[in-house]
Amino acid sequence: ARAFVGLVLRISQTSSPWQVLLLTAAIGAGIALLLTWAAEEIYDSIKAADGLSSLDEPVLELAISLRTPQNVAVVQFITNLGGAIGLTMITVVIVVVMTVRWRSRTPVLLLAIGTAGSLLMTAVGKELVGRARPPVADAVPPYETSPAFPSGHALNNTVVACLLAYLLLLHLTSLLWRIVSMALAVVWFVTIGLTRVFLGYHWLTDVMAGWLLGLAWTAMVITCHRLYLTVRREQRSGTPPVAR
Repeated sequence: ARAFVGLVLRISQTSSPWQVLLLTAAIGAGIALLLTWAAEEIYDSIKAADGLSSLDEPVLELAISLRTPQNVAVVQFITNLGGAIGLTMITVVIVVVMTVRWRSRTPVLLLAIGTAGSLLMTAVGKELVGRARPPVADAVPPYETSPAFPSGHALNNTVVACLLAYLLLLHLTSLLWRIVSMALAVVWFVTIGLTRVFLGYHWLTDVMAGWLLGLAWTAMVITCHRLYLTVRREQRSGTPPVAR
């Protein structure tokens, strides 16, 4: 890690901190795509061994047995909050508030990088795997027909929720509120993912893959930002770019 930071600092001698951030983010995107390919290979191996039926089908059967008109309506409302329109509106409002209040463009840039990567991973993963969703007879209308693996709702909400929590951690000083922000992020993306299984739109393993890929990509984006902060600190202090 020290050697890598040293390399980044040497590169930064002829680059701005923002250029370093974008370059490392591009490298991270390449790694994320490799992780998506690896997830597809693991999925194929498990499927070949017939291991999915022991997990996915019983969970779906349990979800069907728990459905009532009342809880289905509530779950549909929650899952729509994590959809393309709902998640975009919520994210834009929060990012605008953060940007104005903190007078910083960091929230805009990190969320732009994070969501672009998660959408790319979702599209590539679905194309690589092409897994069918649960049978229409087991799902709640309106039905969805795009490939199932990985769950875009799970992946995208994991990235957005965790990055927003990370941005809050940069400004919160109270340990209690730092814990609350992290807990809320986890509750959010786990809940959104489970709604997809409950409504029969995804198998549980689709959602689990979305969570894991989302967490991996979030870790990469945060690492890129930490490198940016390191480069900016070194350039402002005027100290030689050495690994620490």
